[in-house]
Amino acid sequence: MKRYLPALLLLLTLPVFAQPIDMPLTAMDGSKDNLSRYQGKWLVVNYWATWCPPCIVEMPELQSFHDKHVDSDAMVVGINAENIGQQRLQAFLDDYFITYPNFMSGPTQQSELGLIPGLPTTFLVTPEGQVVARQVGAVTREMLEQFIQKWQPK
Repeated sequence: MKRYLPALLLLLTLPVFAQPIDMPLTAMDGSKDNLSRYQGKWLVVNYWATWCPPCIVEMPELQSFHDKHVDSDAMVVGINAENIGQQRLQAFLDDYFITYPNFMSGPTQQSELGLIPGLPTTFLVTPEGQVVARQVGAVTREMLEQFIQKWQPK
């Protein structure tokens, strides 16, 4: 047993390489997409619904974050988690001036990213495709920026 201890300790200290998260996305027109298409930037994946007051409150924050970062290091991807028609959803997004990509999932409590215990639920995904945080409840631009800054390699 003693001769195997160094090998066992080495195995325990090796980094674990998890597979990048990917998931299918359904665009509002019914076309298919994948989350991996956006890999290479930080992704703020936000599950929301039109009937959810905290979701509506955080939308300008998400739009502001998206506008500031989309051309450089991060972007927002919205996933509407309700049964709503494409025209009603697009009208809602237009009314609130939301331009970040939005997709439809229907009501759900689970995704490839993790549990969705309530709305809004936001996941933060690294440029390499690893989920590093989940927030149940509204987020702000400042919260997202501080978290990403904390995770950036020094």
